[in-house]
Amino acid sequence: MEKNFIIAGFGGQGVLLAGEVLANAFMLDNKNVTWYPSYGAEMRGGTVNCEIVMNDSEDVSSVNKNETDFVIALNQASFDRFLPKVKKGGWMIAISTLVDKIQSRNDIHYFFAPMTKLADELGNVRMTNILSLGILANISSLTDADSLVKALENVIPPHRKNLLPMNINALKIGYEYDLSLAKA
Repeated sequence: MEKNFIIAGFGGQGVLLAGEVLANAFMLDNKNVTWYPSYGAEMRGGTVNCEIVMNDSEDVSSVNKNETDFVIALNQASFDRFLPKVKKGGWMIAISTLVDKIQSRNDIHYFFAPMTKLADELGNVRMTNILSLGILANISSLTDADSLVKALENVIPPHRKNLLPMNINALKIGYEYDLSLAKA
C-alpha cells in the first residue's frame, strides 16, 4: 500500500525537519520510503515543501506525483498551492489560525486545528511542525507516536538535543488532540 505526503510552509517553520522525521518513522516501521525536499534560494520566509512516499513493499515510486494522499499546510500559500493535488478521499490538514477554512472541494477531508496556538501554549511556537506530525499520525494511522519519538531522537542534531523533550511533548499533544474538535 503506497501513500503520498506533502508537508509545506514557509522557510523557518521546520518543514524539512518534519518531513525527515516522518520518513524516518516510516523506516522504523519497516516501510520503504522516499523523501524529497524542495525549497527556493530565499530559504527563511520563502516557500518550502517536501514530499514523502511510503510503501509496504519495496516498490516505492518517485515523488512529484499529480496527486497525494495527505497534505500538511502550515500557511495559506501552501494550502492554496497543494489543495488541487489532494486525491479524492485524501486529507488536507491545515493550521486554523493561518489558513482560511475554505472547503472548495467536497471529495476530500479537511482538518483545521489551532496548531500554532497549541505550540505557543507549550512554550515554543516553533514546535508547530512536530505537533502537526502527531495530528497526521492520529488521522492516518500509518505510524504511531512511539515511532515518531524514536525518529525525533534519530533526526534531531546533537546541538539541538536540548529541544528533544519539548519536541516529544509537542508530538504527543498533536497525537492526542481530540480529532472531533477540528473536523470540518
